[in-house]
Order: sequence, then C-alpha cells, then structure tokens
Amino acid sequence: MSSVRASGILLHPTSFPSPFGIGDLGINAYQFIDFLKESCQQYWQILPLGPTGFGNSPYMCYSAIAGNPLLISPEKLKHKGFLVDTDFIDLPEFSEDRVDYELVIKTKIPLLQKACTNFKNNANPEQQQAFTEFCQSKAYWLDDYALFMALKEREKSASWHYWKPELSKRKQQVIEAAKLHLVSELFYHKFLQYEFFHQWSELKQYANEAGIHIIGDMPIYVAHDSADVWANPDIFCLDEETGEAKLMAGVPPDYFSITGQFWGNPVYNWEELEKQDFQWWIQRFESTLDYVDIIRIDHFRGFQAYWAIPKGEETAINGKWIQAPGERLFSTIRNKIGKLPVLAEDLGFITPEVVELRNHFDFPGMKVLHFAFGSNPDNPFLPFNLPRNCIMYTGTHDNDTTIGWFEQISDYELYNLLTYIGCISPDGVHWDLIRLALTSVADQTIIPLQDIFGLGSQARMNFPGKTEGNWEWRYQQQILIPEISEKLRNLTKLCGRAQQ
Repeated sequence: MSSVRASGILLHPTSFPSPFGIGDLGINAYQFIDFLKESCQQYWQILPLGPTGFGNSPYMCYSAIAGNPLLISPEKLKHKGFLVDTDFIDLPEFSEDRVDYELVIKTKIPLLQKACTNFKNNANPEQQQAFTEFCQSKAYWLDDYALFMALKEREKSASWHYWKPELSKRKQQVIEAAKLHLVSELFYHKFLQYEFFHQWSELKQYANEAGIHIIGDMPIYVAHDSADVWANPDIFCLDEETGEAKLMAGVPPDYFSITGQFWGNPVYNWEELEKQDFQWWIQRFESTLDYVDIIRIDHFRGFQAYWAIPKGEETAINGKWIQAPGERLFSTIRNKIGKLPVLAEDLGFITPEVVELRNHFDFPGMKVLHFAFGSNPDNPFLPFNLPRNCIMYTGTHDNDTTIGWFEQISDYELYNLLTYIGCISPDGVHWDLIRLALTSVADQTIIPLQDIFGLGSQARMNFPGKTEGNWEWRYQQQILIPEISEKLRNLTKLCGRAQQ
C-alpha cells in the first residue's frame, strides 16, 4: 500500500439500501462512492465477495474467486433489457435495516433466472460475444465452479463429499456426462458470473475514477464445501476415502472465545502446493486483483504457522501449530505478478516470526483502537506506539461498533480511555475514537460506516463464534447526510489524509 497518509470506510456491499432486501451493485453503491469522494476518503474496504453458503458468511463461500449472485442489481439487468418493470410489481416488504437471506433468495433467484433466459434468447451479437470471451478468459476457475453449483443443486445442496463417489472423486467419464446433461444449468451459473463481473467492474471503475481504491478481503482458507476443494483435493488435507477434512483450521483460545475458534475449513497440503509452484495461489491472487486494488489477507499469521485441529474434535482446544512456507509462497507470487498490494490482518496471537514475515515483504499490519485501553502503556494499539506502516481501525467487522463497545467496557478500560482523551466530547465517543485514529501516525485509517454514524450494537456485522444473526446489517439511505460528510471531510483534511 502507499505510504501517503489516507483514510477510508469499511462497508460490505450487502449493507447498501436497495428495494430487493439486500445491498447490490446498483444506484446506491454509486451514491456511496459519491459519499466517499465528498468526504475526501480514498479507500473503500469490503469483505469477501464470494457466493455464500450456510450461515451467509462471506468467509465460507462456494468459491474463492466467483462473485455472489445476490449482489447483482436487478435494476441494472432491467436497463439492459433482460428484465422489465412488471417483474418488480410483487416484491415483498423487506426490512430496511436487516437482510432476510431466506426471503432475498426466494425473491431474487427467480429474477436472475428470468434474466438469464431473456439473455439467452435475446442477447445481441455484441453481448453474446462479450459473454463468450468472458467464459473463455475465466475458464480456469469458471468451468469447475459452474459445474460444482449445477451438481450441488441437482444433489439438493448436499456437500460434495456426500455425492456419489464417481462425482465426488471427479471420475472423468462421469464428469463429461454431467456437463452434457447440465448444459442449461452451466449456462445459468456462467451468466450470473458474467453479470456480476461486469456490474462490479463498472462500479470499480467509477470508484477508481473518483480517486477511491478498493481494499478486498482474501480469507486464508476456503470452505470445505466449495468448488476449490472439490476440484483440487490434492492441495488440501483431506481423508482420501471420505473426502472429509483430516486437519481443520481455527485458532486457539483467544480474546473472542475461551475454547478458541473452530472454523472447520480444511488446511492446506503445503507440500503439494510447493510441488506445483503455488500455481493455485498465483491464480487466486491474479483473479482477486481483477476485483480489487489492494488485498487484505485475513489470518495472515497462518502463513507462518497455522493451528491444525484433528478430525473428530468439537472445539479448537486440541489443535497444534504447524509451520507454513509463507516466505516461499509470497516470494513466488511476487516474482510472478510483481509488487504485492497487500495488507496483513495480523491480530491475535502474533509471534516474532509472524512479524518478521510481514516486515520481510513490507506489508502493513492492522491496529484496532478497541484493543488499546485494556492494559499498560506498552499496548501496541495505543496511537503513540504505532509504526507508520500500518492501518489504524476503530474496530473491524468482528468487533462491536464503537458505541456498543463503549457501553460494555470495563471500569479499567474506561479509566484509561478517559485519561487518554480527557473527556468524552459532545460529538460522542465514536468521534473521539475516529479523531484518535485519523490523527495517529498510521499511514492509513479505516473506519466502519457504523462508527461514522454512531450506531450501537444493533448495527454490528459479526459476532465471532455465533452461527446465526451475522452479516445482516444494512443502512438506510437517509443517513448519508451532507453534514456528516462535511464533518468527516474537514477532519480528514486537518489530519493530512485528504487528496491534495
């Protein structure tokens, strides 16, 4: 990332307002970019964009590369002539501040299916050619993904390792027969990715032309029930007979959980990945950089050593640390694609070896103000202890909002906070922490949109370890008022973070 002082806002696209129950890539996304520009922000940070599965978590997707079809704007499909006004007549009454995923899926999927049928029947030669070129250029991941999703639908959403052995083990003759049998379904899933890619590319271009760089999120692990694991079983630690994860990912007991975090993703077979010269990772980086300008690597410490939990465990307690070839991996990727526009999520249990790996590649790390006031003056999250090459957050998607955090902090943290800032300003503690973040020496500052508007715990995006009720928060359009934009703009300029 650039060493020029700058700032931005964290907001996932599902949180946009829209008439379809979930944020999408339509007009409200462009209005948010306008808000960023008017506020002198230079970064927009998002969560992973992939197609979500059970629990709707963007960190457990059916693909590490594909886009989430639920983010496709039906209104933009209408503008292309693939839907009409009457298709929107009977839309249900959606909540304005929460995503009801079940109702969204029930409503949007038929619209996407209809748009696909109309595209197939009515697309002009130029559109047909663009679709063909997209499918050819993305075939290295798109073919496997489309087939995986088509088979998954046919198998009533069962995880791939429960499919018939000839399908789960990808017997060539059976796979070729499935492709012939599922032609329409393959076309549909490729169409969705084509539309997602073009809608996102248009939005990204609009953001870049406004001086906004997009920070994407790359989870270190992929979901077990994904096209990636099904199509590349040799690079994951799987039971050869059952296809189940033999070693699973997570972290030991930490700030968020006394039993650790048990994610369940299969860990990598790094020995096999090295034999293949990390080709899968190279393709993943190249594909992600088609979508974003900068990559935030989630759980960066796992590239130095990862917590591996044996099959059969129910918590993360009984795992063990295993060394990973992070330096060889990033060197290989850098040699292939050049300087890596990467920031490292280096929160949690961080050893000197992890810091050495991060610094070797000059990746900025993350600092979170919510963690700054619970210990002594050596606390690395206190603003006066920060290095310049880092990104200062008030909180992340895994934290409570600043207002929610403040309402629950201990007396000790409250004493330290008040000693540090003097007193809570009339603007509220959320602006006190925003001011601390922006005035810090950190090269970059990222603020969750919830904190800009002083929202409480009801606007929290994720509760780590909780399986329901996450990823649902949405804002209402009327909160993007000029007064807040002006306030943020003035503070950003005063702190030397505005574009010159």
